Order: sequence, then structure tokens, then C-alpha cells
Amino acid sequence: MDILVFKTNITDRKIKRKIFPLLRTIEGIVKWTVDFEDGDKILRVEALHVRPSAIEMTLQHAGFLCHELED
Repeated sequence: MDILVFKTNITDRKIKRKIFPLLRTIEGIVKWTVDFEDGDKILRVEALHVRPSAIEMTLQHAGFLCHELED
């Protein structure tokens, strides 16, 4: 299981509901959460064999900021 971490502009639950169907289109995502308290609005994704670029491109194509934070 991979843990992928992204900086986003997902600021509240209303926006989180909008990205739910987007992330469902990416096969291999097991679980994801957004930390609204963090200044970078961290999206944390638990996934099996998912490229970070797939998540970035999916959200960016829909108009959201999404950049992977590396270790």
C-alpha cells in the first residue's frame, strides 16, 4: 500500500464532495482524506499501484490545485 500526499486547494466539505467522483475514477485508490486544518489542505491517499501524476492530472483537469509533496 502506498501513501501519497498532495498539497491542494480543497478548502471545505462542499469541495470535497465534488472531488469524490473524480477520485473514484482512479483504479487502485483505497482511501483518501483531506486535512482542512493544515495550511496546505493536505490530500492523503492510500492506494495500490497508483501514479501520483494520475491524481494530479485528474484534479487539475477539473480545476483544482494538486501537487504531490515528496518525502
